[in-house]
Amino acid sequence: MKRFFQGSQISVAKKPRVAWIILTIVLAIIVLVLVILRPKSQVKPDTGGSASHVSNTANSANAVMKAALTVTAREPQRQNIPLILQANGNIVAWQEAIIGAEVNGLRLHSVLANVGDKVHKGQTLASFVSDLTRAEFLQAQAQYENATSEAARARAIQDSGSLSQSQLAQFQLQEKVAKAQLEISRIRLTNTEVKAPDDGIISARLATEGSVVGSGQELFRLLRQSRLEWRAEVTATEVAKIKVGQQVQVRTDSGVNLAGAVRSIAPSANAQTRNVLVYVDLPRHKDLKAGTFAQGSFALGQNAALTIPAQSIVMRDGNPYVFVIDASNKANQRKIETGRRVGERVEVLFGIQAKEWVAVQGAGFLNDADTVNLVK
Repeated sequence: MKRFFQGSQISVAKKPRVAWIILTIVLAIIVLVLVILRPKSQVKPDTGGSASHVSNTANSANAVMKAALTVTAREPQRQNIPLILQANGNIVAWQEAIIGAEVNGLRLHSVLANVGDKVHKGQTLASFVSDLTRAEFLQAQAQYENATSEAARARAIQDSGSLSQSQLAQFQLQEKVAKAQLEISRIRLTNTEVKAPDDGIISARLATEGSVVGSGQELFRLLRQSRLEWRAEVTATEVAKIKVGQQVQVRTDSGVNLAGAVRSIAPSANAQTRNVLVYVDLPRHKDLKAGTFAQGSFALGQNAALTIPAQSIVMRDGNPYVFVIDASNKANQRKIETGRRVGERVEVLFGIQAKEWVAVQGAGFLNDADTVNLVK
């Protein structure tokens, strides 16, 4: 028992010594880590010269951080660009013919044309019941033949003295009246068929089979020669720049692009809008529809303008801006007013000068007074 107790005493005495060793090692590791991770700027410099070097290095680093964005810049260019007059208007029929009934009180027997049909001049579009009209024509024809026969006999015996001059004149008059009645009946019979007055496209149909129509009642509408035109609305000051025969580029709402030509200009302005109509002939196109809206541009020549790349324009709060790079590589924000656009270049009306450098690539990331690395 005594030996065992002595052994335990020795083990208990060794435990505090081991713990101190472990604690010492942990503290040494912590100190070493702190020394390694300690910022260099916090290390006290040895001499005054070293401190100045560290300060200059920091300032250079700050300057590099401020000018971290590299942009390209270009000077504005003067170039000749087209003078374009933009206008709006409607696509309408060149001429629209109204086809009506020329007979009265007859019933429509058949309707042979519908909206969108292409028809030719003289083509039958509809027909009326013609039984009564045909009978009237046959009656008039018989009366004319009878009157012609009597007038011929009267002329044959006029020299015999059996007929007076007044009786002979009466027979001749009856012949003429019968001929006129026959012609009226012929025209009335012909009008039982409604025919197209010209080539074109049926744009409206009001004719209904079985209906009884009156003389002059509208049955169809026809776009004559399938020809459409654009009626542009321009102001009184703009119309003076437009000439008859001038070429016009027209774009419809459906995306159809057409080359037209000015046919005529209205002699007066609209009393409500004060705009003047310009009539522009358009070529035939399957996707062109009457009654649709279109925009057009009149080429009025060229003039010199100050232009910049479209990429250099930055839109902020709904206004166009550019960044002008000065001699110290600072970006100065300028509000500009833009004009015409040709390809990737935009006309600048005011806001910059011809010899100033304007940021192009990277302009969208700049703010006023930023310092940049400039690539001209």
